[in-house]
Amino acid sequence: MAAPPTPKIDIYDIAARLWETADELRANSHLKAAEYAIPVLGLIFLKFADSRFTQMETALAGKSTGRRQIGKADYQAKGVLYLPKRSRFANLLQLKEGDNLGKAINDAMAAIEEENSSLKGILPRTYQSLTNDTLVSLLRSVNAILGDIEGDAFGKVYEYFLGKFAISEGAKGGEYFTPTSIVRLIVEIIEPFRGKILDPACGSGGMFVQSARFVGRHRNGTDGRLSIYGQERVDETVRLCKMNLAVHGLEGQISQSNTYYEDPFNSVGRFDYVMANPPFNVNRIDKAKLEADRRFPFGLPKSDNGNYIWIQTFYSALNISGRAGFVMANSAADAPGSELDVRKKLIADKAVDIIVAVGPNFFYTVTLPVTLWFLDRGKEVTVRGDSVLFIDARKTFHQIDRAHRDWLPEQIEFLANIARLYRGERAETADGSTQLMSRSFPAGTYVDVPGLCAVATLEQIKKQGWSLNPGRYVGVAATEDDGVDFRVRLGELNEELEKLQTEASVLQDRIATNIATLLA
Repeated sequence: MAAPPTPKIDIYDIAARLWETADELRANSHLKAAEYAIPVLGLIFLKFADSRFTQMETALAGKSTGRRQIGKADYQAKGVLYLPKRSRFANLLQLKEGDNLGKAINDAMAAIEEENSSLKGILPRTYQSLTNDTLVSLLRSVNAILGDIEGDAFGKVYEYFLGKFAISEGAKGGEYFTPTSIVRLIVEIIEPFRGKILDPACGSGGMFVQSARFVGRHRNGTDGRLSIYGQERVDETVRLCKMNLAVHGLEGQISQSNTYYEDPFNSVGRFDYVMANPPFNVNRIDKAKLEADRRFPFGLPKSDNGNYIWIQTFYSALNISGRAGFVMANSAADAPGSELDVRKKLIADKAVDIIVAVGPNFFYTVTLPVTLWFLDRGKEVTVRGDSVLFIDARKTFHQIDRAHRDWLPEQIEFLANIARLYRGERAETADGSTQLMSRSFPAGTYVDVPGLCAVATLEQIKKQGWSLNPGRYVGVAATEDDGVDFRVRLGELNEELEKLQTEASVLQDRIATNIATLLA
């Protein structure tokens, strides 16, 4: 008799339940979201590490011999963090409420760092700022709610919490977290199969995580491996990033450095892929320090704005066939003056491949729309050498709540498929984009679709003043004829307007009468 099927675990439901519990505990504490985020993420990390260690402990059981005992090296050789006894989750759960739980968890984190040099100085040690009651509740909740998950599911819970904390913190949260749907589209378009990947503004490392997932989904028996390099200015965010990588089973070189003035990886021409969500419109950058820097081959803009410093940083890091995808302020697409001079050179170099307009409310820091830029240093020798694909995705979105939007998986796949068809690649439909594709591209090949996408030649771009604003090229979607005569419809609308004006006049008179009565 066949065993009953294992019930499917809804990881996002699990994450939501844990968030609800953690947020309730925070609300009853004296801590702000920013102060609470790191300790909670640390406990999710610890539960993940404990789960992996327990699995490997079972797998290695019985393999000790008289001459050789199983030890730390055996776990680390399998890519598993080694946990001493005092760092085990079960050990922390057994502590009594009268014990100093904050110190015990701090010591557990310190012991993990001592045994695993890659995490040195990374794990949180702020648990003594939480009360014993809060820590007991958190430990029990994390253990109970995450008890039946494993592997990548922990990573998804960690990402979920990063996003929730980013919303809670507002502008500060946006400094370290890029919404997952934005990251996924960037990854799907630049297609990082294997090689070196750089994020010079890496925040909490979401670009690396989604790139690794892309490799996992598209490996097809081939050896897809990414070497990860990141830069991040804020020490606390570096720790978030390294924990995020670890909870997803990844490792990388993450440098705490200021990308404007520091180039720790000697980046020029070294990378296969560059992905980033840099800060927009930064001013007061000391350009005197950058004058001899090889990362800015098209010259430094005279304007007090860092956008084209970032854009050249991404461009110059690519090797001769490298691809980049990054978020950029809308204003950069039409910026005049010295920024226009840099943009001309970039376009003339035939490196600009795809530009995507994104609607408002996708980010936690700004409600304004943004643009995604995609560079391809290898496209010059292809049939796409003299053209750029423009996509207007402003009308493509999923409304999360009144203030936030994202893309559904099928929408991400659909937008990425436009780029695939433009490049002569096959469309993908695993995420459910079949209906969207058949509606816009029924023949399965690329065509310009008014209001959605258009390919422009470099000559056309030149005539538009070297603008990279998709709205200038994509146009407006055609509206269907509803069969109603225009004159008839206009008359109906005019009658309705007159009726509303009459009602407004009556209401205005009534309000005036009421006010006069009150004043009398």
